Amino acid sequence: MIRFFTWIFTILSLLGLAGAMGALVLLYYFGSGLPDYAQLAQYEPPVVSRIYAGDGRLFAEYATQKRVFVPIEAIPRRVIQTFLAAEDKNFYEHPGLDFFGILRAAILNFMQRGTNKRPQGASTITQQVAKNLLLSSIATKASYDRKIKEAILSFRIENALSKDRILELYLNEIFLGAGSYGIAAAALNYFNKSLEELTIAEAAFLAGLPKAPSKYNPKHNYEMAKARRDWVITRMYEERVITRTEAIAAKAEPLTLKRPDPTRVVKADYFASEVRRKLISKYGEDPLYKGGLTVRTTLNPHIQKIADWALRKGIMAYDRRHGWRGPLQHVILQNETKEAWQAHLSSILPPLGIGRWQVGIVLKLTDSGAKIGLQSGEEGTIPLSELQWARQYVPPKKNAPPSDSLIPDFALGPPVQHPQDVLAVGDIVLVDLLKDKKSTYSLQQIPVVSGALMVMDPHTGRILAMTGGFSFEASQFNRATQALRQPGSAIKPFVYLSAMERGFSPATIVSDAPIYINMGRGLGTYAPKNVTKIHYGSVSIRTGLQKSLNRLTIRLVHEYVGMKPVANTIEKFGIMERVPMQIAMAIGAGETTLERLITGYAMLANGGKKLEPTLIDRIQDRHGKTLFLADTRVCPNCTTQPWINQSPPIIQDHREQMADPRSIYQVTSMLEGAVREGSARRAQVLGKIVAMKTGTSNEERDAWTAAYTPDLVVLAYVGFDHPQTLGHMEGGSRVALPVIVAFLQEVLKGVPSKPFKIPPEMKLVRMGNIYEALKNNQSVPKRAVPAASETSTYDYSSQPHYSSNPGSPGYGGPSHASPSNSQTEGTLPAPIVLPGTGTGGLY
Repeated sequence: MIRFFTWIFTILSLLGLAGAMGALVLLYYFGSGLPDYAQLAQYEPPVVSRIYAGDGRLFAEYATQKRVFVPIEAIPRRVIQTFLAAEDKNFYEHPGLDFFGILRAAILNFMQRGTNKRPQGASTITQQVAKNLLLSSIATKASYDRKIKEAILSFRIENALSKDRILELYLNEIFLGAGSYGIAAAALNYFNKSLEELTIAEAAFLAGLPKAPSKYNPKHNYEMAKARRDWVITRMYEERVITRTEAIAAKAEPLTLKRPDPTRVVKADYFASEVRRKLISKYGEDPLYKGGLTVRTTLNPHIQKIADWALRKGIMAYDRRHGWRGPLQHVILQNETKEAWQAHLSSILPPLGIGRWQVGIVLKLTDSGAKIGLQSGEEGTIPLSELQWARQYVPPKKNAPPSDSLIPDFALGPPVQHPQDVLAVGDIVLVDLLKDKKSTYSLQQIPVVSGALMVMDPHTGRILAMTGGFSFEASQFNRATQALRQPGSAIKPFVYLSAMERGFSPATIVSDAPIYINMGRGLGTYAPKNVTKIHYGSVSIRTGLQKSLNRLTIRLVHEYVGMKPVANTIEKFGIMERVPMQIAMAIGAGETTLERLITGYAMLANGGKKLEPTLIDRIQDRHGKTLFLADTRVCPNCTTQPWINQSPPIIQDHREQMADPRSIYQVTSMLEGAVREGSARRAQVLGKIVAMKTGTSNEERDAWTAAYTPDLVVLAYVGFDHPQTLGHMEGGSRVALPVIVAFLQEVLKGVPSKPFKIPPEMKLVRMGNIYEALKNNQSVPKRAVPAASETSTYDYSSQPHYSSNPGSPGYGGPSHASPSNSQTEGTLPAPIVLPGTGTGGLY
């Protein structure tokens, strides 16, 4: 008997040893080459980067996985209990594997063998962390290999990490459908709530999603989703997480999704895209799409909304002036049944950039308008009054007679008398529902011209608003930062600033007579012209800038200031780099971006302090560490403690002074005059103190208008992406100025006018007194600024001036020239020349 038990014991020992050796072999086989589980201690899941406006509102998110990381201590206990009840009730007791759950699943799967039912699993939360974070590259199909590896990793993870850390990783990593990774993102996407705000029923719904997020999406399977939620609520009651009363109330709660309110999200696509581009340039793609950056931008949502509206309004006004280009398509309607015309509309792919506009089909024409059908199946009308703009465009006459009018001489076809003058039955068109009107629409068309608008704070360089085109959906090309265009006469304030810096004053008299400059052997003669084709004679520099006179400007640079000081000023203000020494640059023949040009104007508005434009105020990483701060000003006494009987702290401003503040103010004063009686006089409707300058490049290819107050700078550009003429007289004052006026009317509504600050030691003298002093050869204050507009009494001379300086390409004029208050007209005959293309701005 003893020998029998000894034999049994020996056999069992050998079997146990063999089993242990087999287990070691299996552990070595499956355990070798597994991912390093220790990395989970420092693991940080990819987190969404969020871009906020200046007022704290969210307006953009960037992520490969839309996730908001929440530390375990910040997750409400009831939310944790809900997930544990649904996914792993023994989480805090088991060592990584739930052996009772495995046994139960094995028995159930054995009993269901041969059926089509899906095998039951018994994965713990720890196993899911191992699978999702460490074994994600292994095929998702259930296999013994993967299960064994999960088990091994689960034991290792349990030994390396605390239960709370494992649960934190799980709740932040798990995919819950609708693009949501982690419970915080899911709460926002499904219910627009934080975790603290979730009801029992809502938390139960989220806890039921991990098994099959798409299957339990109430948008597609409401009854199945509600049944799953109710099952989780039952589990919560069984685990004593909630009471019976709470369970009954939670099940009675309807399953209602609440997406984030779109009206609370700021729409600023071009701004967001530019911020994204700068972040990638600075940090790379991974920190942006995975690093969870928090970016506070300079965006002002109120101003941005007005900027978008003003630019679209101006572009559409230009587009409508140039007539109706016809329908999107035309189809033949065999009958007017709803099914017939809806079939036609269903095959139409709406063009990009239509926004809230709708695609419609013309069903019937009457004397009072057009009956239309929409893709939604609704019907409406386009009244005749909304078709009046859709006239045929007639090109302008060439060689129009001289005129000082700002009204272009192009015309439209005959007035629209009947809807059939514009539309035909079967036309596919774009329409927009009229405000406060039911089933009444206006006819629309997507403009072929585009533009940009930017708004800046002149004190800080903060870009408050930016729109880079008519529609971001149609074109993501940002014309505010990426388009190189000729500024035309919008460059002139910096030309005249160069003159002010060299001792000229707004009262200095310069001839506007025709000027001809020999550009050198074989290069012909340069003969700039005024857009109005009017010769103003000898007038003040003030008049030259206010009326944007090209001939006066060229003469001022060519004969007195020199091109080199002008180029230095343009470069110093950051408008262009390496300005060619060509005289046409003085009237805007070079190329720049809207962002560069508005930065230059902002330095005029702030009295000449150097600025760097910025879209971003602050950048922080996922842990709250500040990575970037735009405001680098120093305030040594701001943190003084205690604060008793001390003077207010002063923030030190060490910015470079770009030009004499007195010269800056002289230019600003002249630009104010441009509104009173110059090229920007249409802006008088504002009734505000504002400095303004229009600009138009050669052949009316680019239209600009810049405007600034002491606290705000705005610049608008309108033009074609592939440069072509906007049309005769379709320049800055006609095309871009209305955009600025519309913008400022809204932004400055209710804001009192603020005068520009006059620099110290600056003497104001009335223009009439200056003229009298000039006539009597008396001395005039070197820094004299007119307090009122002048009335020149000098005799005008119509004799053309011919420069006797032959020069060479890029000739900059005599650098030793000094200001003069009289002109000596030359007597050489003026050659007959025609203005060439690409020779600068017009007005």
